Amino acid sequence: MTAPRISFEFFPPQSLEASFKLWETVQVLAPMAPEFVSVTYGAGGTTRKLTHEAVATIKRNYGLKVAAHLTCVDASRSETLEIAEAYAAAGVTEIVALRGDAPKGAARFMPHPDGFGSSVDLVAALAKTGKFKLRVGAYPERHPDAADARADVTWLKRKIDAGATSAITQFFFEADTFLRFRDDCAAAGITAPIIPGILPIQSWQGTKNFAARCGAQVPQRLDEGFAAAARDGREALLSLTQCTTLCTRLIEEGVQDLHFYTLNRPELTRDVVRALGIVPDLALSKVA
Repeated sequence: MTAPRISFEFFPPQSLEASFKLWETVQVLAPMAPEFVSVTYGAGGTTRKLTHEAVATIKRNYGLKVAAHLTCVDASRSETLEIAEAYAAAGVTEIVALRGDAPKGAARFMPHPDGFGSSVDLVAALAKTGKFKLRVGAYPERHPDAADARADVTWLKRKIDAGATSAITQFFFEADTFLRFRDDCAAAGITAPIIPGILPIQSWQGTKNFAARCGAQVPQRLDEGFAAAARDGREALLSLTQCTTLCTRLIEEGVQDLHFYTLNRPELTRDVVRALGIVPDLALSKVA
């Protein structure tokens, strides 16, 4: 089995303790030589400044290629493009362009009166600058706001046509979920790379809560398996086995890239990528 290309997602810290955790996570995972890392943008743009600071620090101190998240939420078009220009000035050449979740307390996404109405509009505006490689989100299972499952493929094609060069999916539990989506995208004429998003299960209850919010279907076998593992104190072993098995199946089906949602907790992700045959670059472990 050929080792995949990998990438990692981090989120910006909002406290001193969280800051230490982020830098520990980067320090642990940087030696795995990721193709890129991404830094999220809090709901409603709440971590805008923190995201920019984290992106700049990771790029400067670790020499990693960083893709900064940028959303349409709670900002005008001019404000959003100013943020993009600030990233460009900091040497950032990749952006993950997303519609974004509804601000805290809001039932659903509502565009800013002077803002971008969708991720398609955001991608088109960023593409016009010619300054960024643009990645977008993709949903192998029906997005909560989608009219039907087909709409997720249609929206992805619109984003690619607007100027995005690749997509990263929401997490999922079954390899077949991604493989069916990949086939549907190919049938729709989408040729850009679609990178599966992988969520190593740090907490089963927490993961189920995430899944409920984003529409990911939870297999009964996993629910039963983690219940049994909890009784025996084997949750960590089951998490490692489940994630490694999922990734291995994807690789066997021709997937060459995997994007890991680390939740700023590096150990499980590190163990999974090692199990997939990725050897740490010891020279990178000395960077910081």
